[in-house]
Amino acid sequence: MSSRRVIVVGGGAAGFFAAITCAEARRDAKVTLIEKGPQFLSKVRISGGGRCNVTHACFDARELTTRFPRGEHALIAPFQRFQSRDTVEWFETRGVKLKVESDGRMFPTTDSSETIIDCLLGAARSAGVELLTRRDVTRALRRPEGGFELALSNDETAACDRLLLATGGCRTPALGQLAVSLGHTLETPVPSLFTFHIATPWLHELAGISLSAVEASVPGTKLRERGALLVTHWGLSGPVILRVSAWGARELHRRNYQFPIHFNWLPQLSTESLSAEFKVRRGSQPARLVVNTPVPPIPARLWEQLVLSAGIEPETRWAALARSDEHHLAQRLMRTEFLVTGKSVNKDEFVTCGGVRLSEVNFKTMESRICPGLYFAGELLDMDGITGGFNFQAAWTTGWIAGKAMASDDASAT
Repeated sequence: MSSRRVIVVGGGAAGFFAAITCAEARRDAKVTLIEKGPQFLSKVRISGGGRCNVTHACFDARELTTRFPRGEHALIAPFQRFQSRDTVEWFETRGVKLKVESDGRMFPTTDSSETIIDCLLGAARSAGVELLTRRDVTRALRRPEGGFELALSNDETAACDRLLLATGGCRTPALGQLAVSLGHTLETPVPSLFTFHIATPWLHELAGISLSAVEASVPGTKLRERGALLVTHWGLSGPVILRVSAWGARELHRRNYQFPIHFNWLPQLSTESLSAEFKVRRGSQPARLVVNTPVPPIPARLWEQLVLSAGIEPETRWAALARSDEHHLAQRLMRTEFLVTGKSVNKDEFVTCGGVRLSEVNFKTMESRICPGLYFAGELLDMDGITGGFNFQAAWTTGWIAGKAMASDDASAT
């Protein structure tokens, strides 16, 4: 094998995994990883509240793809080559054990993202990857003889035979300018995985309350998700909200983040089951105040607000609950409507919908179909997953495939 010069632009999860994979697969290659910021793996550091949600315990490749609002079909073959189980094995062979939490998310047993960062840094150094920070690649030009010439922000230049762009989500089109300059098209970037601003005063009084399972839906769309919910001082957050925002990223953007949203607080109960529950309470707790006797698992403070907002007087007892009031309460429990008035980016899971058009990339190698020798990995591509470790898994997978391909002498290596 002849010596090869490989440059990876972007020191996040995808870039590191690609650089390590390439350097380990081809020991004579000169692999350089360039990061424009002062430190590597900044998103890994804050992911999962500083614990790093490495991947998800979904070990079926096809099922794994269904967690991606964008990129589902493109990722089928890549996940058959490197999926969550392979990620777990990769880290464990390097001394990092992962654990599965009740919702399927996987974290290092140390509950510290520094464990993952130290592992990646150590693996990169052991493989001989040159690590450079505080350097922005301002221009990339194809050389007539093949390969690329890069201009850096510190007035340096660099040349390479293979170039990987793993610069992260295109929160603005400018962040994808290198790909565009080399002939690629960007799907318009819009936010994904965000929380909802809601102005309802009584909801703000419940900040800090959480529920393990509610159903959220946006009328007039196909958006409907179940999951945990967190009430915040600005509105609503939690996995169910992040999933709605991910699947609805473009639709909610078109609505300028102004739309109604419905909540079923007891999705496990049918209308008939809820009516039977009311009947039981009327018979077994006739003297209890309705406002003080929540139906589990609704928290007491939320139940109180739902009862009052249904028009039921605070002193109403179960024995005196009118049929019309019972109907109003059931309606409120199964379909409370709030008006979303804006969004906030979820600080731990800032993800963008949009990026390099997937049809322009060969997912067998992650090589550009437009510019030979150019590769992509991670969120720079127009693919993004719901919260739960899926975006990191896509980064590990596409980085691994790109790294293997860049190390190979076969341009169409699979």
